[in-house]
Amino acid sequence: MLSQLLDHGHEVRRLTLPKSTVPLHCMAISAGYEQRRNEVYSWDGLQRGSSPFLVIQHTVVGEGRLDFAGVQHRLTPGQTMVLSMPHAHRYWLERGGHWEYFWMVLNGREALRLAREIIDASGPVVTLPATVIDRLAAACLTLIDKPEITPGEASSAAYATMAALHDGVFSADTTPERSLPAAIARVVAHVEANLGRSLQVERLAGIAEMSRGHFVRQFTAATGMAPSDFVLERRIERIERLLLATDMSVVAIAAAVGFADANYLGKAFRRKRGVAPLEYRAAGRLAAGT
Repeated sequence: MLSQLLDHGHEVRRLTLPKSTVPLHCMAISAGYEQRRNEVYSWDGLQRGSSPFLVIQHTVVGEGRLDFAGVQHRLTPGQTMVLSMPHAHRYWLERGGHWEYFWMVLNGREALRLAREIIDASGPVVTLPATVIDRLAAACLTLIDKPEITPGEASSAAYATMAALHDGVFSADTTPERSLPAAIARVVAHVEANLGRSLQVERLAGIAEMSRGHFVRQFTAATGMAPSDFVLERRIERIERLLLATDMSVVAIAAAVGFADANYLGKAFRRKRGVAPLEYRAAGRLAAGT
């Protein structure tokens, strides 16, 4: 199917679908097959509105760049980028460069949930088997080429996209082995299980059985993030899930994820995601109903 998409040629389509009284929780918004050459091309994940959505973009030829929360990635042929918005990242084409790719933009509660699981497990850039890339290409071709596409057909293509990513990332044969040192892996597991408790760097260093300074260096080298930044990002991600999947108040969520109060949570969330928590919830539920 990848070859059929390439034969189809470059095209971008934004879907205009009728509103449904019964929401579909994984929906395609737009799709395309494009190339960029010797031009300004840059997207900031905090400057694309407040409504949550995600981008799946597969590099066919050339190279793009991604800065994901301060960690640099080179997007080379065969790699697939998975990003949720709003988020602190930027992807761009280097001056004088060439980048050819196909992409899909999706929204809906289930799409966002699966995307977060994929990013948590493997990061924002994954290398997938050819069979999975063919499935992504088939979904993209459906979205850009099928005339008079219905909401159900668009949702089916979106679900097919997320199911293909799920298989490519989580199947026993393709899931990458964790390479974290044992002490760092122990700390990461502790953080994940105790987001509602105090997670001071000194406490984490003790769990790793290292001095504070040595722990900070080792943790940053292994994960690409300083311990305090890692804890904050995991808490923000947990807040996103609770906002979209529950009716908990911001006060209750603050207590559940280790913030001193709702005001502190709100400031941290807005700084990282560009919107207030309740705005994020409202936008996410509106997107899920499209």
